[in-house]
This record gives sequence, structure tokens and C-alpha cells, in this order.
Amino acid sequence: MRQFKLSTDLAFAAKLRDVVGLYVDPPAHAVVLSVDEKSQIQALARTQDPLPMKPGQPATRTHDYKRHGTTTLFAAQDVLEGKVIGQCMQRHRHQEFIRFLNAVEAAIPAGKVVQAILGNYAVNKHPKVRAWLDRHPRWTVHFTPTSASWLNAVEGFFAKLAKRRLRRGVFGSLVEVQAAIKRFIAKSNGNPKPFVWTADPDRIIQAAKRGHQALDSHHQIAQPIAVAQDLLSVQVRIRTQPAQQT
Repeated sequence: MRQFKLSTDLAFAAKLRDVVGLYVDPPAHAVVLSVDEKSQIQALARTQDPLPMKPGQPATRTHDYKRHGTTTLFAAQDVLEGKVIGQCMQRHRHQEFIRFLNAVEAAIPAGKVVQAILGNYAVNKHPKVRAWLDRHPRWTVHFTPTSASWLNAVEGFFAKLAKRRLRRGVFGSLVEVQAAIKRFIAKSNGNPKPFVWTADPDRIIQAAKRGHQALDSHHQIAQPIAVAQDLLSVQVRIRTQPAQQT
């Protein structure tokens, strides 16, 4: 079964074009940051050691595990360079987000304008977060449409982190999983790759319109499935590759 989610944001097209514009034609002398948080990262340890590896035998692990708590990763990916600023925190309230923003602010060179792409998570729009942004006029915030987290470039980094380090990891404490995340970020920053947008926003907008029309019609069962597949085929496939030299 393939999953999909249609955005109900009335400003979907405008927000989509705004964010894509930052990816394909960023402002001069600006740092474009894709900012988001990955919450509920679990520190899991298996109840027994895996069986010894043998040629032709797949890796093994117990079906059950022990929980050692959760952590939240706040991350900001520089779209043009590919490097990631990340911090792990125990919770994901506006207080922690402001602490992370302070860390990002300190890491950005003076004189650079910051164009930040954020999701619609409630913390991002908290009054104290808005007040922080007002006190830092070099920051301009661009929100992705609702139910469109795939538009945020840093989601690709989160996906790689989960697949390559967290999913099969064994962590006996929060300290261990946080250390693993820090090492992954450091390794990724050692060979950064700029984010390259390849999808046509017009096709995404048209596919979303067809999806809403199909869901509203209630005429056929097969039609929404076909349209959902069409939407999935044109939604951005977050990937990184070296930028073309001009």
C-alpha cells in the first residue's frame, strides 16, 4: 500500500513556489536554511546479543527491546553548502527551539542574510519564537504548506540518519544515541553536498488539484488511487548531488 496526504492549505501553490524559489534561485549574499526537528528518537537496546554472523546468513536481532528514553534532534541544513547544524535536546518545546535558534545565529557569519524554511509545527509559530525573530531582523521565515513536510530539504537528511544509523542501531542510553547522531552529522559535514531541487512545481500543483477533485467527487474508488499515485510520482524526491558548475 502506498500512502499519500493532500495539503488543505489554501495558500499551497503560493507557499510551494516561494520555497522552491529559494532552492532554485536563492538571494545573493544569503544563507538558505532548511530547519526542522525530528522528535521521539528512541534509544533502544535489544534484550540479547545478535547471533554470530556466518556466510550467507542474514543479520539477526531479538524481536523485543529495552527503551532508554527519547531525544529530539533540531537541525538546520544549509541548502547551498549541504552542511547541517544539529543539536539534541530532551524536549521539543519553544524554549528548546529558541536555544537552537541562538546556536544557529551564532554559527552564521556576520553580514549574511538568513532565509529560513520552517514547517507548520506549533512551536515554530509560538509568540516567543516570533519575538525572537523580531529581534533578529536578518532572519526571514518561509513556511511550507500544511501537510507538506516533504518540501523541507532537511527531511532528506533525517531520512538518511534514520536509515543509515538509527534504524539498526543498539543504544544502551540517551548519551549513546546522542553521540551517534553527533558523529553522523560530523561525518556528513565532512563531505557535504548541496541540495538540488528537480521537481516541476506546476506538475505538483496540478496533481494536488486532481487529487482534491477526485476525493470530492466520490464517483469512483479507483480514481483517487490513481491520482494519489500520480501525486506521489511528482512530489519532490529529496536527494543531494553536487551542484553543476557554471
